[in-house]
Amino acid sequence: MPSTTMPMLETYPKSINLDRAKLAATIDALTDCAQACTACADACLSEDMVGDLTTCIRTDLDCADICTTTARVLSRHTGYDANLTRSLLEACATACRSCGDECARHADMHEHCRVCADACRACERACRDLLATMS
Repeated sequence: MPSTTMPMLETYPKSINLDRAKLAATIDALTDCAQACTACADACLSEDMVGDLTTCIRTDLDCADICTTTARVLSRHTGYDANLTRSLLEACATACRSCGDECARHADMHEHCRVCADACRACERACRDLLATMS
């Protein structure tokens, strides 16, 4: 099923101060990352050595929450605040880097951690790419 992000952005009746294609790609990456982090945390909870994954679970959940919030804010354009958007994108890129690093530590033993690390890396890149276009 194709994403509805771009079609929704195309329906916005006023101008948007960001490149709509990059904005849509970032929102999609944020949503994908939040889902991957939530699923990874849940999978970690089902592992036999769950105690060894406490930091991974916490980092997954923090990253998922930050990605979800960032996606929601990026989806709203009325009364746009570039400073808030910039701060959220920077925080999200930091959370994604941290989560990606943590999941990568477990990727050899847990495939869900590898998938999550990849989603985090992609989301970090998308956040940084959008940040680079902001004046």
